[in-house]
Amino acid sequence: MNLYRMLVQREAEEEPLRIGLIGAGKFGSMFLAQVRKTPGMHLLAVADLNPGHARESLKRVGFESAELSAKSFAAALRSRQCFITDDAMALIASSGIDIVIDATGSPAAGIAHVLACCEHGKHIVMVNVEADALAGPLLARKAAEAGIVYSLAYGDQPALICEMVDWARASGFEVIAAGKGTKYLPAFHQSTPATVWSHYGISESDAKLGGMNAQMFNSFLDGTKSAIEMAAVSNASGLMPASDGLQFPPCGVDDLARVLQPRESGGVLSHRGQVEVISSLERDGRPVFRDLRWGVYVTMAGDSAYVRRCFKEYGLVTDPSGEFTAMYKPFHLIGLELGISVASVGLRAEPTASPIDWYADVVATAKRDLKAGESLDGEGGFTVYGRLMTAADSLRLGGLPLGLAHGIKLKRAVKSGAPLRWSDVHVDSKDPSVRFRKSMEADFKKGISRG
Repeated sequence: MNLYRMLVQREAEEEPLRIGLIGAGKFGSMFLAQVRKTPGMHLLAVADLNPGHARESLKRVGFESAELSAKSFAAALRSRQCFITDDAMALIASSGIDIVIDATGSPAAGIAHVLACCEHGKHIVMVNVEADALAGPLLARKAAEAGIVYSLAYGDQPALICEMVDWARASGFEVIAAGKGTKYLPAFHQSTPATVWSHYGISESDAKLGGMNAQMFNSFLDGTKSAIEMAAVSNASGLMPASDGLQFPPCGVDDLARVLQPRESGGVLSHRGQVEVISSLERDGRPVFRDLRWGVYVTMAGDSAYVRRCFKEYGLVTDPSGEFTAMYKPFHLIGLELGISVASVGLRAEPTASPIDWYADVVATAKRDLKAGESLDGEGGFTVYGRLMTAADSLRLGGLPLGLAHGIKLKRAVKSGAPLRWSDVHVDSKDPSVRFRKSMEADFKKGISRG
């Protein structure tokens, strides 16, 4: 709660946190809009595959041309300007940078960037939850061994969920469930970039005018992004997925405590301590009353008559028994809040959530009958969506992680709705991402087998 005071002090001492951002897309741009107004922070460099795009993003959010005129990392450091480059590895290696933000969304790039940060002693804030879901537990371990902080990104839902879980546990409550809201119907698992806009109520022409990426938006709709984010929450909190994955029960904020409790108590959960995503749509397509589509929640238990009476006295909404209650946050501000992670990492050396073990995984699952020889097109595409499962189940299955299900061909046909296995695809064993993921599976397998 003292981050702002500490930032002001760093500003007064002329020792700001020196930040390098990789990826100037939507999330990155939202951070850029705020960092220039935050004391104690210096955006030293931005790396993007398209430096011209990065420059336009910076100008669009308020940076002046003079602030972007640095010709090198050293010049930016001296003048408190920003250097724009297409070389992410040079950014990480720069001696002037303290904290790197990966906002690329590429699992392969994310793994490479974290390992480079380990080599060069730079803290890393991972907006790139795709890389975290693929290999976060081993990345976090490598970061700890290198003496750097590996942090999930505040403003994105996983870190906000983990914050609520931590608050509840630190207050002495048992966490029953935690997660987020989304727009979901079972048929959305088969949605493709060709059908996505009709589900959003947007015309294809309007989407094109708005520069909206169909595959990216489809990953939010088809359940993949929810699976990725809940894997990140599970691995950072120890809350486990249900054995049959996410159920997406329809639920509004007034019913959180009633719905998100164990089945034996009248709810939908398979066990206490579960990650789950709730839908803003009833199964017949009607909107849920007071939905939580943009927000996050935690449900918790009162373990005594005294605590349950306190719930009632202070106006908490509970289930009929009075044992279960909930807290929620109706919105998340994405990159506008990312500075919280930067400040926490830079001033306290504390992550805003980080994997503690490998509990959950996201396995590629066929959207339709797939034929031998077809190429997979990854997250939000035409061929597969991501299904959440326990890491133990993924290992027993030999499941193909969703983060690697792009640009590889099938050896054999796979039926619609079936999970894909490593043995179903042609894998390049020399690919660094494949090798790192295989290394994680080998490293964690023994611990998972012990439970």
